[in-house]
Amino acid sequence: MDSLLDFEECVKDSPDFRLKLELFEADVSVLETQLDKVMKLCSKMVEAGQAYSAANQLFLSGLAELSMYQKKDAVITNCLNQFNQGLQEMVSFHTMLFDQTQRAISQQLTNLCTQFLPQLVETRREFVRIGEDLETAAVKNAQVSRHKAGDAERASHLLLATRKCYQHFALDYCLQLNTFKTQQKIDILNSVFSFVHAQFTFFHQGFDLLRDLEPTMKTTAAQLSQLSTECAAKRKDLENSHLLVQQRDASGEPTVSPCPGSDDIIQGYLFKRSRRKTKTWKRCWFSIRDNQLIYRKSHKEQNVVLFEDLRLCAVKSLENVDRRFCFELLSVQKCCALQADSDQLKQAWLSALQGSIDLAYRERADTQLTQPKELPPLLGGGDSSPGPPAKRQAALGVALRGPGNHRCCDCGEEEPRWASINLGVTMCIECSGIHRSLGVHLSKVRSLTLDSWEAEQLKLLCVLGNDVINQIYEAKCSEEGGVKPRPDSPRAEKESWIKEKYVEKRFVQNSSSDGGGKDSAALRLYRAALAGDLVAMAAALAHGAEVNGSIGEEEGRTALIGAAVGGSLSACEFLLLNGANVNHRDLRGRGALHAAATAGHTGQVCLLLKRGANQYAADERGQDPLAIAVETANADIVTLLRMARMNEEMRDSEGVFGAVGDDETFQDIFRDFSDMASHDPERLSRRQFGRGGDEEEEEEGGGRMTNSRHGVEKTS
Repeated sequence: MDSLLDFEECVKDSPDFRLKLELFEADVSVLETQLDKVMKLCSKMVEAGQAYSAANQLFLSGLAELSMYQKKDAVITNCLNQFNQGLQEMVSFHTMLFDQTQRAISQQLTNLCTQFLPQLVETRREFVRIGEDLETAAVKNAQVSRHKAGDAERASHLLLATRKCYQHFALDYCLQLNTFKTQQKIDILNSVFSFVHAQFTFFHQGFDLLRDLEPTMKTTAAQLSQLSTECAAKRKDLENSHLLVQQRDASGEPTVSPCPGSDDIIQGYLFKRSRRKTKTWKRCWFSIRDNQLIYRKSHKEQNVVLFEDLRLCAVKSLENVDRRFCFELLSVQKCCALQADSDQLKQAWLSALQGSIDLAYRERADTQLTQPKELPPLLGGGDSSPGPPAKRQAALGVALRGPGNHRCCDCGEEEPRWASINLGVTMCIECSGIHRSLGVHLSKVRSLTLDSWEAEQLKLLCVLGNDVINQIYEAKCSEEGGVKPRPDSPRAEKESWIKEKYVEKRFVQNSSSDGGGKDSAALRLYRAALAGDLVAMAAALAHGAEVNGSIGEEEGRTALIGAAVGGSLSACEFLLLNGANVNHRDLRGRGALHAAATAGHTGQVCLLLKRGANQYAADERGQDPLAIAVETANADIVTLLRMARMNEEMRDSEGVFGAVGDDETFQDIFRDFSDMASHDPERLSRRQFGRGGDEEEEEEGGGRMTNSRHGVEKTS
């Protein structure tokens, strides 16, 4: 540590002290210059960052407009919307970083300078002034004659008083210099540490955000590959069509022919002579449809019927005009002169017009040209069969139906788009960033629009929700004088509130009624898990219950084992999301998978296997979960455990040269059981083995299992 000014030396006022004092003052001056430079550079960096964020926001607005332009293409629109939302969050993180940088560097260093430096300047001015007075008093005292006793006494008293005053100011000045020397290290280090911590938080949030976008990026990459293939095929078809048309009509001569898929008999361009005195000719698009001659002056105008019924018209070639290739249509009311581009086109139009007139006269049922055919009756002669089942609603729509989930649980902002899967609450983007900084052991944040959600996780949001969790975590808010932030509150207020609420649990009601403390909370958690009471489980965790705590009265079981015994799939999922050890075993060597297999809960077995439960662990009797399922004759659980074991053995045997990923049959069966456990648990009623059963059979000798429902037959 650097040496400080010695107060004893200060009183002596020796030359060494004066030299050291000058060095101290020079250090303070240099430090003041450096601090001013750092604060100016920080301000420039923040200004540049804010300009970058503003430009980035404009760029994202352009992307949003581009996605609106592509709204007819669902693939491009969904991709752009999801990426735009993620980039919007990154811009928000950038803005937070610049705000924190401003506070960490500029504000803290400014406080250091304004707190010490002005006072140091004023104290030094007084110190220098009284030093000069001391020098003057000493000279006067030395110059007084010994024969003037009164003058000598007055000079001595003045010198003594001036020296005491000087010592007082010198000691005060030294104290301020030493204090500044000590404090500036703490403030500078704290400022830089706060800046680095802000950078750490920013990159951590960005990493989590991009990790959440990874499934979407993989899906988009697959869609891009498919679109690229389709685009190449479409481009090749267009080139072939272009080549065929170019080879067929390479002469440049216009053709007139019926349009495939259209009701027009013939269509093409003709010049039409005006009936006004000017007799001007104008090129229009003509067609014959439903025994009418129709034309359009331009693509911006609607069709106009020139002759409503061609049966009342006569058509003939027009030879008494200067223009070539002209013909005329005459009716009782009017006549019209038309001109084709060539004699071939003229003859084609004459033939088409005359043919249409002749056809109208010959056909007795001419109304068939204008009336649509009747639709065929419905098959079966009764009500139509019900349509396909509706698609499952998006995670956002399901989550917002929970109690209070339409507003952020911490600040009340409407339409939250993020959620904490282990707490069971929804939140806005700013509060989600603060939740991420707490760590995944406290809050696991996911997007309701970008991430994939399992059915049981959505159930937690619906059963718990913001109202229920806030009743637990904000129970003593009024007693403690807590003020809940609003959507427009500063981020610092929201951050302080969230830490007090979830980390310190300041507003949780004390559970002193049973007098058991954490042990009692652990017992309440176990009993709630056994009963499948999610609200009571959340309250027990809030009161400090250890999620992996063993209950001595229940043979050392944990809450997860109790949930597996009780049969609540949501309780198992809630505990696993809050850090429950899936492979913890009780005093009898049985874990959650043993308990679920013993109780015959197929959904719990499926969930625990997906979460990494050890299916080879044996209890005190030497039985693993598969042996227990065979002993209890539960067909579905035996199917799951054997398929999981076979899949694992195949994976181990194939090694690095084998196929990548799990067996597809195994994944299909797991998916079937998971969906059934979440949406139709009644179908998972215990089905036992039968010696002559139709669906499944177990042969003890060979260990052969047949599963006709999935079309799978494997031998272990």
